[in-house]
Amino acid sequence: MPAVTVDNPLTLPRVAATADAVARPVLGVTTAPSGFEGEGFPVRRAFAGIHYRHLDPFIMMDQMGEVDYPAGAPKGTPWHPHRGFETVTYIIDGTFIHQDSNGGGGTITNGDTQWMTAGSGLLHIETPPESLVKSGGLFHGLQLWVNLPAKDKMKDPRYQDIRGGQVQLLTSPDGGALLRVIAGGLDGHQGPGITHTPITMIHATLAPGAEITLPWSKEYNALAYVLAGRGSVGAERRPIHLGQTAVFGSGSSLTVRADEKQDSNAPDLEVVLLGGQPIREPMEHYGPFVMNTREELQQAFDDFQKGRLGTIPAVHGMSEHGL
Repeated sequence: MPAVTVDNPLTLPRVAATADAVARPVLGVTTAPSGFEGEGFPVRRAFAGIHYRHLDPFIMMDQMGEVDYPAGAPKGTPWHPHRGFETVTYIIDGTFIHQDSNGGGGTITNGDTQWMTAGSGLLHIETPPESLVKSGGLFHGLQLWVNLPAKDKMKDPRYQDIRGGQVQLLTSPDGGALLRVIAGGLDGHQGPGITHTPITMIHATLAPGAEITLPWSKEYNALAYVLAGRGSVGAERRPIHLGQTAVFGSGSSLTVRADEKQDSNAPDLEVVLLGGQPIREPMEHYGPFVMNTREELQQAFDDFQKGRLGTIPAVHGMSEHGL
């Protein structure tokens, strides 16, 4: 069960698209392949196989877990560089500690989001706390990469730690859905995340049989990724389930519905809704760098190799060569 919830959604503001809204059609549904990231934690590659023209300004998204680790098994990432984009790490269950070469960092847990604007570049690490490594336990989250326009790619790095209690909570007219607005706006209600690139990020929980039809900016793209459960998307009710992403076409509203019957281990439909204003600039992506040209990518690698993106803090007993 997601950490951020309410006993009675009907106490929350209610949102719904207007009757004259133009429904966005479903262009396609893809299934995320599974893999491993960092030191070996399991992920689903949510956007694999989707053309960038449908993703812009989003680059990639990994569903981390859901996994119930035995004692001694929790894993994180080694030190790694970033430049030219923003990473959004949303922890649904569990705890992650993040730290960077500039001295920034913190702990995010159950419903928290860490929004890191890498900008001109830094070194970064994400690890489970020692207590979780010793005890084991549930770990489940998302990491989303959001592109930056050329004018913002070399800005100074910035952090936002968004606590679960800060997200804007909304519901559908009948109270069948709980909407957590992490960033951007929905029907005039604003989430806490501050973004360089205009986007909306929502984690929605739909009870069995519940349906939402939400207003959606005509200027934004629209994606829905299923974290758990099964349901359908669009007015045409295209089936969708755990690990699948729906890509919507143009319009001013989108519809998601939960099946009447859900799996016993996932009583509700859990879905992440994403929309953003396309940047429409050339994009070159390789590894941890997202730039506009191949020359800028090469410069990022050169800067990293020469230590210009920072060095690992000595307190970790590692040198730059430890990478």
